Order: sequence, then C-alpha cells, then structure tokens
Amino acid sequence: MAGPMSADGAPARARRRDLIPVVLAATVGPLPAFLTGALATQIREDLRFGPGALGLAVGSHFAAAAMASAPLGRVSEGLGPSRALRLGSAVSAALLLGAGLLSRSWGLLVVFLAAGGVANALIQPAANLFLTRIVPERRQALAFATKQSAIPAGTLLGGLAVPAIALTVGWRWAYVSAAALAVVAALAVPRLSGHAAVRTTAPPRLKEPQLALLACGVAFGAAAAGALAGFLVTAAVDSGISAGPAGLLLSGGSVIGISVRLSAGAWLDRRGGEPLGIATSMLIGGALAYALMAAHASLVYLAAVPLAFGAGWAWPGLSNLAVVRMRPEAPGAATGIMQIGTYLGAVLGPLVFGLAVDATSYTVGWLLASGSALVGAAAFTIARRLGAPDTSPVP
Repeated sequence: MAGPMSADGAPARARRRDLIPVVLAATVGPLPAFLTGALATQIREDLRFGPGALGLAVGSHFAAAAMASAPLGRVSEGLGPSRALRLGSAVSAALLLGAGLLSRSWGLLVVFLAAGGVANALIQPAANLFLTRIVPERRQALAFATKQSAIPAGTLLGGLAVPAIALTVGWRWAYVSAAALAVVAALAVPRLSGHAAVRTTAPPRLKEPQLALLACGVAFGAAAAGALAGFLVTAAVDSGISAGPAGLLLSGGSVIGISVRLSAGAWLDRRGGEPLGIATSMLIGGALAYALMAAHASLVYLAAVPLAFGAGWAWPGLSNLAVVRMRPEAPGAATGIMQIGTYLGAVLGPLVFGLAVDATSYTVGWLLASGSALVGAAAFTIARRLGAPDTSPVP
C-alpha cells in the first residue's frame, strides 16, 4: 500500500486509491441504521412493530454513537487512523451479521443497532484523521466530500437492497451482504505511519463555544436528514408508491446527494470559499424540500426528493471540512466532538418523526423536519456572525 502523501500532490493516483477503502469503511459504519430504515416495511412485518418503534430502533444506533463519539475520537488519535478504521470495520461486520441472523425480536435488533453505533463512532473520526494525514489542504474539500458521500451511499445501498434482496431472498440477507462489505473494508484499509502527515500551516482557530454552536447546528440539520433516510421509503409506500419503486426513490435521491457533495467539494478546491456559508444555504434548500413533502402525495415525493438529498443532505462534508481547518492540530478529536451533534440529530430526527407519524400524520412529520433544518441553518448563521473564523484554505 502507498504511504502518506507529500503536500506537493505528486502521488495523486496513489492517494485516490487509498481513499477508496476509507470511503468504504465510512459507508459501512452507519449502514445498520440505513438498512433498517430502507427495509422497514419487511422488518416490521416480520418482527411486528410500528413506526414509533422503528424510530427508536434507528435512533438507538445514533444514540450509542453520540455517547461514544468524543472519547473514541481521542482513541482514533491514539490508535492511528489505519488501526482504528480496521477495528471499527471488523466490529461492524460482526454486528451486521448478528443483526441479520440473530434478530428474532425488536429488542435484539436494537441491541445490534446500538452496538453498531459504537463502532461507527470510531470509524468516522478515524476516517477524518486519515484524510488530514494524506491529503494536502488545497485538495481536502473534495476529499471530505468523497468521504461524506459514504453516508448517502449507505442509503443508496439500503434502497437497492429492497428490490434486490429483501423482496427476493429476504431482508436478513441484506444485513449478511453488508457484513461481507464491512469485512472487505477492514482488510482493504491501507497502512499509514502514525507519524507521517501532510503538514499544515494553519494555527488552531476554533474555540470550544464555537465548536459547541456548530455542533448544535449540525444536530438540527442531521435530525431532518435522519428522518429523510429513516422514513422516506415507508412514507412513500404510505402515499401509494409500491415498495420496490420506493426503495429506488431512496437510492436515486442518494445518487443526487453524492453528486452534489462531490461537485461542491471540487468547486471549493478550485475556487475557494467559506464551507459554512454554503452549508447554510443547503440547509435552507432542504427545509423547502421537506415542506413540499408534507403534501404526502406520490408526485410531490418524486419532485421533492432530489432537492431534499441534493441540498438538505449534501452539507455534512462542508461542516466537517470547516472544523478540520479550524482545529488542524487534532482533527480526529475535534470531529469526534462535532459528530456528537450529528448523532444526536440522527437520534432525535427518526424518534420525533416516528412519534409524530404515530400520533398525527406524515404531513406533521415532514413539517417538523423542515423546521429542524431551518434551526440548523440559523445556528450556522449565528456562529458565523458571532465570530466563527474564516475556514478557507491557507494559501
């Protein structure tokens, strides 16, 4: 495997090769939750639970990740990114296999999902740390966009699993297939020296109150995105779309989300700019999409889902990039703290959405998601106006 890359960008081909297993590991981390959301119709029929219990199940993954994220962010710094990624991926493989083969009740499913959240809490900051070690600053926007594309890639795989696996051989085999993917990730992560890194001239530019405010904005944005990933398929089915096309709708939206993330990253690397400003605009666009989805009509879902994924769930790479640039001396630990907001939002989003649907309707659920995205955009705006430092690359 290629070693760390120099800042002159010469070994770019090797760097791109090294990114593939990192993105794969980042994909399998949250895959238990996304698979559960995508396969919810089949799992609920088998294990007999409702929308509220689905929200609790998906939320358990992110609740465990939230509690473990800060300490495991520091652990990733100590272990080094390669070992942390391998360990997290191997644990994820075991838990995905358990979820598929051993979950005979809602409670057992929750146990496996929650334990998978702990593995995910190690994988994500380790992946961020890996990128800062091998990618020069001027190319990090696209690198982080690629890594964060792992999240919609997880929903894409979940959506494809509905017609390809769940409706053919059964939902349990979707988890078994995901476990095999996690094993591949664990074996493919390249070795990286714990001391070699791309040097940065950027000084620390982020204080704890600013990081807390940004994490708050991330939490509200992630709450809306978590509801989208966890309930789009079931909501679309409830509106009259059949299960197979509903899964493909989720996958299509994920492709759009990936494309926008990569395009935004490439644009920032070429032209520069402030990641948080772009992330704020995306959250506002997502809020509009969720508001449209409150109509809960089949045609509206077809029109609004591209905007929901292309704006409302395309901003996380930008927020991670901003934090890494503002805390270059400890990117794993800093993004571990930032991820607490992501996970809390991912817990509260599916939970509140599911409870709202149980008590009222999908219309109310999507309106709540829209309001949550707007609150996230407001938090980012306040952070910038109260003195959040410039996060453009250092020349």
